[in-house]
Order: sequence, then structure tokens, then C-alpha cells
Amino acid sequence: MRRMWALLLVCLVSLPVSASQGGENESISLDGTGIETLYYDEVMGTSIEISDSEFSIILKMEDDSNVSNIKWITQVCINSGICHPPQENQMDRDDDGSFHSHLDTEPGYSYVNWKFIIELENGSESHIPDVGFGWRVWSDCWFDNGTWGGSETYCQEEDSALPGFTVSMVMASTAMAALMARRD
Repeated sequence: MRRMWALLLVCLVSLPVSASQGGENESISLDGTGIETLYYDEVMGTSIEISDSEFSIILKMEDDSNVSNIKWITQVCINSGICHPPQENQMDRDDDGSFHSHLDTEPGYSYVNWKFIIELENGSESHIPDVGFGWRVWSDCWFDNGTWGGSETYCQEEDSALPGFTVSMVMASTAMAALMARRD
């Protein structure tokens, strides 16, 4: 029983490392979603040289005659490894039927996750995707699992305590698991 707990502990500690690849944007297929086209910035600009950086998005539905509103749910994660709670943004409708919105960005943002909630005139709503977030775009200067990346370098720190802390936690967890296994 103790070996199972030790193995579970080691797996939980290593889970964030294997969850996804840093710097690689993610997106789900639009097939079957009702979304005809989706345009967004390939990189989230967070430069300190630009006073009002923003991440923009434009969405066009296949059939928007029935759509009353679209909510863009965003979650921003920062370079320290913390993700802010999801925020709900109302998308504005243009004359051509497309919907647009933007997210004000700041230095220190690592990436943004998002999803959509399509509200119909009959009161029903559709979540795209059904669970979790369907898209992720990385910033121009990000930190993930001990690695810096992006086209900018302004956010990189010389001495970061985070990677050493992670390594020491993994070593302590492995040692604890080994000691627990020997006691059996």
C-alpha cells in the first residue's frame, strides 16, 4: 500500500512537467463547432516598449442568425507559474456579422488559454470546447518549467529561484518514496 502512495506522489510531482510543451500554441479543430473562421494573434505581445499591448481575436459563425451573444472566456498564466482565474469577455458584433474582442496584456504574461460560450436567442448555450480550454497562445517572452522562450528577452531574470525549487521538490519526493519503500 505504501509503495502505491509513493508511486502516486512521484507521478503527481512530475505531472506538470509532462502536461504540455512550452512555447507551442494549441488549438482545437473548428469542425462541428459552428465557427466558420477564427483569427487571432499568433503571439501574445507583452512588450514593455508598447504602452497598450493587446491580444486580438475575430470570430465568424457559419450561421449567426440565431446567435444573440458570444462570451470569450480567457485564462492568463504568468511567468511565475500562477494562472489567474478565468475571465469572461463579451465579444462585440460587427456589421458584417463577425464578433471581435481583445485582451489587454502586460509584461510577465506567459500564455493565454481560452474557450467560447455561444448564446442563442432561444436561451440555450453551447460551450466550445465542452470541457477545459481549446486554445493556447504563448507570449513573446515566457517562462515554463525552467525554460525561457519567445522572441523577446526583457522578462528573463538572471537568478530565478523557481527552477531550483522544483528540482529540490522532485529530489525530496523521490527520496521520501525510496525511504517509504524500504520500510515495507
